[in-house]
Amino acid sequence: MKTRPLLLALALPLAATPLGLAADSALQDAVTQKIAAEYPSLAAIYQDLHIHPELSFMEERTAGIVAKELRALGFAVTEKVGRHGVVAVLQNGAGPTVLVRTDMDALPIKELTGLPYASSVVMPDFTGKEQPAMHACGHDAHVTTLIGTARVLAALKDKWSGTAVLIGQPAEETGGGARAMLMDGLYTRFPRPDYVLAYHVGGDSPAGEVSYVEGASYANVDSIDILVRGVGGHGARPHSTRDPVVLASEIVLALQTIVSRELKPGTPAVITVGAIHGGTKRNIIPAEVKLELTLRCYDDDVANHMLASIRRICDHTARAAGVPENLLPVVTVTENRTPLTYNDPALTRRLAGVFREWFPAEDVKPGEPATYGEDFSEYGRTSPRVPISIFWIGGTDPKVLAEAKRTGQLSPSNHSAFWAPLPEPTIKTAVKAMSAAVLDLLAKK
Repeated sequence: MKTRPLLLALALPLAATPLGLAADSALQDAVTQKIAAEYPSLAAIYQDLHIHPELSFMEERTAGIVAKELRALGFAVTEKVGRHGVVAVLQNGAGPTVLVRTDMDALPIKELTGLPYASSVVMPDFTGKEQPAMHACGHDAHVTTLIGTARVLAALKDKWSGTAVLIGQPAEETGGGARAMLMDGLYTRFPRPDYVLAYHVGGDSPAGEVSYVEGASYANVDSIDILVRGVGGHGARPHSTRDPVVLASEIVLALQTIVSRELKPGTPAVITVGAIHGGTKRNIIPAEVKLELTLRCYDDDVANHMLASIRRICDHTARAAGVPENLLPVVTVTENRTPLTYNDPALTRRLAGVFREWFPAEDVKPGEPATYGEDFSEYGRTSPRVPISIFWIGGTDPKVLAEAKRTGQLSPSNHSAFWAPLPEPTIKTAVKAMSAAVLDLLAKK
């Protein structure tokens, strides 16, 4: 998909759409009361999940909680779909099928929030390496929201008709969980959805705020490793070496010119070198340095251009430094591309209309495309394609954001060791928004 049409789609006006049950104040009251009644239990589940995070493709305990909770509500539950994925189906008469996806995995980060329910977990990752684990991206709030939404739908079966499919997905953070569940028959072994929904909690917006984006929502993401090789030697004799540390430094700086000097101004793109590993001792020039990169944009052609430029820069910078032909840098694409997430415009406009009926106008806002990666995109790339839409729920205490703005400081956000969502009103808002969306799509005609 090209960047220009996608960004133009963001400017399209919201079309008037039938709101169905969304405008029913009695239904809104029933949902609000159900959420209030369930919140103490949901808060306890959230804290339990936060204390016990699990890394990508290692979410056995979390998946067990999702399966147990949804099975108790009358859902037909299948476990171990795509390793630790959970699929729960609630059939309730004739009508469309709506799939709600939540991601379950945590990040390899040591938590520094100081919360009474902070994680102190250290566990093996999928490769067996011991890592700290923390829900630094809010997936614990996502799982809690899925359970809360399931409780609302089960309690209000007389208000909707159709099929609700709720899934707990593994390994969003590594970009493989959605693909694993689809390959394991998500759309063939279970009712194929007419719509797929998800949400993400955001650390840079206030708790209780709902936002949405039509069209391009999340970026293409490529993960790149660069092995910079040289000729090692004594730190006192640099002239007898080809120093890969200096070469790697030159490459890092040169990579910054790709976006600023090779792409058309205004093209959304990011190249970040997130890790540099090399050397063992201060007086030894090593034989190699390893760089780890992430590339993000909204266009496959732009992504391919950036990758080609990285290869060119690495090759020619090394040649200029006198590196032998057999020791030129090795550039490796380490994972499958996490593709662009494209929110179906018609579905997203409909959801925006629903949110405006259920929440105060000042709490529902159009958002902006983000350069985060999200494998939620995979659910909308099958053939035939299924309309998908992922929206945002703010997760940070408004006072914290206001103080950061006043002082000019940054507040902790997603993937920070210091960030966790403010549970209330974040979870209540998320359950209400997702319940409203599903109830509208499955409204009795």
